[in-house]
Amino acid sequence: MVQGKVIKVSGPLVVAEGMGEADMFDVVRVGEQNLIGEIIEMRNGLASIQVYEETAGLQTGAIVTSTGAPLSVELGPGLIETMYDGIQRPLEGMMKLAGNNITRGISVPALDREKKWDFVPALKAGDAVEAGDILGSVQETAVVSHKIMVPFRVKGKLKEIKKGSFTVEDTIAVVVKEDGTEQNLTLMQKWPVRFGRPYKEKLVPEEPLITGQRVIDTLFPIAKGGVAAVPGPFGSGKTVVQHQLAKWADAQIVVYIGCGERGNEMTDVLNEFPELIDPHTGETLMKRTVMIANTSDMPVAAREASVYTGITIAEYFRDMGYSVALMADSTSRWAEALREMSGRLEEMPGEEGYPAYLGSRVASFYERAGRVVSLGKNGRIGALSAIGAVSPPGGDISEPVSQATLRIVKVFWCLDSALAYARHFPAINWLNSYSLYVDRLNQWFGEHVNSEFPVLRAKALKLLQEEAELNEIVQLVGVDGLSVRDRLKLEACKMIREDYLHQNAFHEIDTYSSMEKQYAMMKLIMNFYEEGLQALANGAEFGKLAALPVREEIGRFKYFEEKDVAAEFAKMKDAVTRAISDLTGKEAEEV
Repeated sequence: MVQGKVIKVSGPLVVAEGMGEADMFDVVRVGEQNLIGEIIEMRNGLASIQVYEETAGLQTGAIVTSTGAPLSVELGPGLIETMYDGIQRPLEGMMKLAGNNITRGISVPALDREKKWDFVPALKAGDAVEAGDILGSVQETAVVSHKIMVPFRVKGKLKEIKKGSFTVEDTIAVVVKEDGTEQNLTLMQKWPVRFGRPYKEKLVPEEPLITGQRVIDTLFPIAKGGVAAVPGPFGSGKTVVQHQLAKWADAQIVVYIGCGERGNEMTDVLNEFPELIDPHTGETLMKRTVMIANTSDMPVAAREASVYTGITIAEYFRDMGYSVALMADSTSRWAEALREMSGRLEEMPGEEGYPAYLGSRVASFYERAGRVVSLGKNGRIGALSAIGAVSPPGGDISEPVSQATLRIVKVFWCLDSALAYARHFPAINWLNSYSLYVDRLNQWFGEHVNSEFPVLRAKALKLLQEEAELNEIVQLVGVDGLSVRDRLKLEACKMIREDYLHQNAFHEIDTYSSMEKQYAMMKLIMNFYEEGLQALANGAEFGKLAALPVREEIGRFKYFEEKDVAAEFAKMKDAVTRAISDLTGKEAEEV
């Protein structure tokens, strides 16, 4: 056990001497209160330690003791439905121990040591096992079957495996390793947060992460195993977008990291998730959610650790073969924690005071996402999708955190303050956003939604881009200076913007749109536009076409319940054709 003494205290940074035999990233205990810290720099026997708790009152000469182990998380049954702080201490457990105000130096195990879990083995004594093999399972919640895996670097034969109720520390199996030694396996394993969990192979993302948000799923989809950024100024709806994705994305596990945002936003999540019913499982959303809370009033240094804690937990569920969605809100606050620690270490600052290694740190976080084949004889395919909110000061995405993020991610949902002020939500700007997964996902949309869907998407984007050009002409000569075909194009774009892309996150039905509903809505709008063009060519009046009541009915289509979509779509499609045909004196055609 390495011990040293504090010689300098600078906010969350503590420098200790006599730590020459300690290792980088070792967890240490500082002072009489046993404050938790981590060694982040070693120089001439001096250890620079970032302390994850308030250091007020800490004096020079205080004893620093190394634990000899890096910052690690406990992985096992009990993670789901639990809310942790940035270094995986359960907030509820700390509240029971110390009350509403977190006491410094408090130590609470991440997983409940007393609760018993029913373990059902999948193997038998004598079976050969290796890292990643599934020993058995625990039904953690009504919707999550927790797979108990053989830990990394363990290979051999099972000497025994038990069935029954166990705590996370009880031995459930004994493995005789290749060197003849025996190792006891429990329901729990540990993993250092700064190292990605290993896998056999990384696969190309080929399936979309369906979110139920029309502007995302239709125009700028993200793949399962993909990475996305949501930058935007204050008040543009970043947090609501993150909440919507956490609620409705078709991931089997959600890991939500509140790294530096306001505490009341985490309170909203905590209040809403237990009440919301998951459309995929019929259970509450908390039954498949893990939360990491390190809000703006909590220690700065722990904010830096919180994203690694969250993504390590997400990787663990990915290794079980689950599709996992990770939300980080917001990575700008995480980067500010990096900047503060870098400044206190007196490192050479980069652009805007951020450390020179900002880009590599952002990359190392996002690159832990992906669709992979897990370790083990029968490798499972799991996916980890990472979505990070970015809060650039003043909404200026040319600042370093936004730029470092955009160099890594493949989906960019650009939130626009002008759209937010116009009460258009989600305020994702369709002209500035992009998704580099579209070409790869078109085949899936064509097979699982409708063969027309990729074509409709391309037409809608083209119309919206042409609308921006036409609006410049309108500002010069007025709308009367446009041809009737161009005026119809503007009307169709208005329908796409106001009826389709606008979505009310707080409406009971409109908060979520299935892909079937998205296709139906887009098809109706495009039918109105294309049949309207034909009607104009046959002599119909533009004024009458634009005033057709069926336009309002198309706009209200999003409020139909999912079970009524197919029937209403067929009726509405006929109604559009009839209404436009009547304008040109033609009789409605039977469909």
